[in-house]
Amino acid sequence: MRLRDMLAPIGHFFYPPICPGCEGAVGRGGGLCPGCWSDLAFIERPFCEILCLPFETDHGPGAVSPAAMAEPPAFGRLRAAVIHRDLGARLVSLLKYGDRTDLAPLMAGWMARAGADLLAEAELVVPVPLHRGRLFRRRFNQSADLARRVAGAAGLAYRPLILARVKATRPQVGLGGAARRRNLQGAFAVAKGRRAEIEGRRILLVDDVFTTGTTVSSAAAVLRRAGAAGVDVLTFSRVAQAGA
Repeated sequence: MRLRDMLAPIGHFFYPPICPGCEGAVGRGGGLCPGCWSDLAFIERPFCEILCLPFETDHGPGAVSPAAMAEPPAFGRLRAAVIHRDLGARLVSLLKYGDRTDLAPLMAGWMARAGADLLAEAELVVPVPLHRGRLFRRRFNQSADLARRVAGAAGLAYRPLILARVKATRPQVGLGGAARRRNLQGAFAVAKGRRAEIEGRRILLVDDVFTTGTTVSSAAAVLRRAGAAGVDVLTFSRVAQAGA
């Protein structure tokens, strides 16, 4: 038996595991209590194969939503673990702004399950980067933490430095579609000397939340122009409706 396993009961005595949703006691660390589990809206099929928008009825294999047909994204497919509301939204906020990095393994595990079909085809896992100024203020990139864990679970190459955020943009919250696109013009670039790693490879781009898709579409377009064979997107959560 490993020393860590031997000491685990002692650690649980002094620091009993708690639910990350309500902070109530749970049987083991890294899990949710039954009440919080029921508060998560996991995304399951049937859904749009491009935008991961849940369908009320099953339209058959490969069904695509009107939103995806009206405005095809720069990426190939999106997968997300949960709908961005209630506890799903709170977990993202806790990870991003509350220094709850302990939530990353749990969230990344759900992401790996939701994106299993994308991971099976991906060759590189790349996180959506933060500008160095925001990274300095926030101290860590939550998307990079999630991407690293997803890549490790799938046995894929993790490449956090391929894509750079070269322009400091204002927060996207509250901006309309056109304003979001203007805000992100020229925001991303392939890092110097890294283009050869992209050419002909299938890339899985990882972010924490999908709202309108402007951020991941901008990043995906840069990767595609650099020669990526394909770019798919995996996030922890997505809003319930396209364009929300």
